[in-house]
Amino acid sequence: MIDARELSKNYDEVKALDEVSFTVKPGEVIGLLGPNGAGKTTLMKILTGYIHPSSGTAVIGGCDILSEPQRVQEMIGYLPENAPIYPELTVQSYLKMIADLRNIPPERQRDYIAEAVESVGLMDKLITPVGALSKGYRQRVGIAQAILHKPRLLILDEPTNGLDPTQIIEIRHLIKRLSATSTILLSTHILSEVEANCARVMIIIRGRLRADALLSEMEATSHARLSLTSRDNEADILTVLRALPEVKAAEPMTDAANPLCIRIESEAADICPRLFALAGAEHWPVAELSRETITLEAVFNELTAATDGGKR
Repeated sequence: MIDARELSKNYDEVKALDEVSFTVKPGEVIGLLGPNGAGKTTLMKILTGYIHPSSGTAVIGGCDILSEPQRVQEMIGYLPENAPIYPELTVQSYLKMIADLRNIPPERQRDYIAEAVESVGLMDKLITPVGALSKGYRQRVGIAQAILHKPRLLILDEPTNGLDPTQIIEIRHLIKRLSATSTILLSTHILSEVEANCARVMIIIRGRLRADALLSEMEATSHARLSLTSRDNEADILTVLRALPEVKAAEPMTDAANPLCIRIESEAADICPRLFALAGAEHWPVAELSRETITLEAVFNELTAATDGGKR
């Protein structure tokens, strides 16, 4: 759905985006994560045609953003961080205006508007002026205008910004429903929103793409934890584990649920299958074997610290 190729954007001496390349398959829900000022909004404005890159390009749905901008924009629904609203218009009038701008045929506008309104829960607000709505409902109006024309690609910039916890949960449910029909690029600096909504994460820091992986892969490590129901032969077990060529260290640790828990540091991508086979061959009383994980917050903080330390 998206094929970005070395996208860069310069503002005088400031490099807001620095040779960012990635691909997005149809149907994916991608979390675009980064601190404020990282370049997320710049990237989205380039993809939606609001600004041109200084170098590089992108192909969306088979169309180049530079040579075929109108065809690209027809495929995209975009919710900027500050949703574009006309406070004096009612919700219905505003969406009718968007339908006209999107060239939706008049005979189909009623159905399109009804479907968008129902999707975001605005049925009882149709004749309410947009300016009289709460922040949460104005955000729903912004999403309604983004999905009105049934876009193939939905780009959401901080969709839960300023919402209360109940409204955030509602938006999460909405994003899940929308993912059934649209590819979604969700930009945020809130880690929990990425964890709640996305299977894949891209992290941008200081204009550079620092990470791009499935969330499950990003949070996984090469280490493992082996819990046993008995401390019998502990020394022998540790000796066997430490003798494995792919094991860097094996140390007992506290585990309230089991008599013996061993943390195994490994150089293998996933040591668990090897440990499972070994435990079976040695007849160890295994209670649990799991791959150790780290949080998205830890990954993000590590990347940020490395960048701040000048490691670019």
